This record gives sequence, C-alpha cells and structure tokens, in this order.
Amino acid sequence: MAIFLTGDTHGDFSRLMEGVFPALDRLTKEDYVMVCGDFGGLWQGGSRERKRLDRLDARPFTTLFVDGNHENYDLLARCSVEEWKGGLVRRVRPSVLHLTRGQMFELDGKKIFTMGGAQSHDIQDGVLERSQLMEGDLERLRHEGARVRVNHLTWWRQELPSPEEYRQARQTLDQNGWQADYIVTHCAPSAIQQALFQEAYQPDHLTDFLEEIRQKCRFETWFFGHYHRDCAAGDRSQYVLLYERIIELK
Repeated sequence: MAIFLTGDTHGDFSRLMEGVFPALDRLTKEDYVMVCGDFGGLWQGGSRERKRLDRLDARPFTTLFVDGNHENYDLLARCSVEEWKGGLVRRVRPSVLHLTRGQMFELDGKKIFTMGGAQSHDIQDGVLERSQLMEGDLERLRHEGARVRVNHLTWWRQELPSPEEYRQARQTLDQNGWQADYIVTHCAPSAIQQALFQEAYQPDHLTDFLEEIRQKCRFETWFFGHYHRDCAAGDRSQYVLLYERIIELK
C-alpha cells in the first residue's frame, strides 16, 4: 500500500494524470492519494464537473480528501456517509472519498487524524445573497477588484467547523489518547501559520483549535494546504505545507 499527499486541486486533477504523476503505473485501488483540502471536485455540479470526477474515479488509485474553504457544501452534503477504515467518509464516487472532520483513520497500520475546513480570506468586501444580485453584478464587482463571495454559490458558512464537529474531534482524540501518526488539515495551527506568514493571515477559532491539538497531541508529521505554497516548517520539518507537490509517505 502506498499513500501520497498533495495540496489544493480546486477541481483540476491534471497533476494526477499520465505523464505527470510518475508513480501512476505502479498503483492500484489499494493505494491512496490524499488532497489536503480545497479539493473542488464538487463546485458547480454540471456535466463537465461530473465527467472530471468520473475520470478521477477511473484512475488506478483511490482519492481521499479533507474539505477546505472552496467546496460546495450543499453538493457534498448529498453524498452518502459511511464508516471506512475507522472513521466516517462521504462517498463522492466509488473511489473518491471525503474524509470528514474530527475522524481517525487507519491506513497501512498508520493512524491519520483529519480536520478539514478553513476561513476564507477573500471576503473582505462581504458575502452577498443571491437575491441581492442583478444579472452581471458579480462580474462587474470582480472586474472592479471587489473581494466578495455569494452565499450558497461561492461561499458556505460550513467552511468552518460546527460546535458538534469540534466536540467530535476532541472525542476522537480522547479515544486515541491524543496520539496519531499523521494529522491532515486544510489550514495550519495558529503558531505555524504565524511562523510561515507573519501578519498575512490572522488566527481564528479553527487555527486556534488546531494550535490546541498541536500542543497536546503526539504525532509524527502534520500536513496541510490552503496557502498555495510548498514548504516545511518546524523542528525536523514536522509541519509540511503542500500545494502542487506530491509526496509519498515512507
């Protein structure tokens, strides 16, 4: 069994196709590629998007992902929930699985804790309701450089965990003695975010919660996406930020 990780795909899976992903020829459905949030495969729900997901499902590996702040949570909620490898998943396609928040999965004898979600940083000018928009308004606002989103069209409040999801995460960690081999999230703990980006990103409830986990949990490596950069941070490079890079767990 092989496990690979990569960063935000935003619905573009070209890095996982022939000629780009060198390991492809040796993989089977018992091997996994995990996306650290902003998967984006469920966004508009049209036929082109469904075909992209079908092509991804036809790849020789199984795709796993945690959610980010660029997901259509209305479409994601329509997917069936089931238990898989010790945690709960939403099955988007037979071999495309959403790893839900606050779960512990066991893959190849390794425990992987997942906590998706992140706060959007491109909504400084507000979140609009569809009813507020006339035809062409959104394109005009974007042309003018406005940083806005539209509720249930380009933004969902579910981008941040609910109180129940925080409770579930703590319960899962309690049950596992606050130990995991790997942690996979979309955003970073507050201290790591600050170390990497200084004042460019501000802490929020989720990054502070992840900071609590960072301080209390024993783990080998923490993988995250969100910031559109490939780099590592911390002693022994214990925190790995992924964007376009694909790495294999050894």
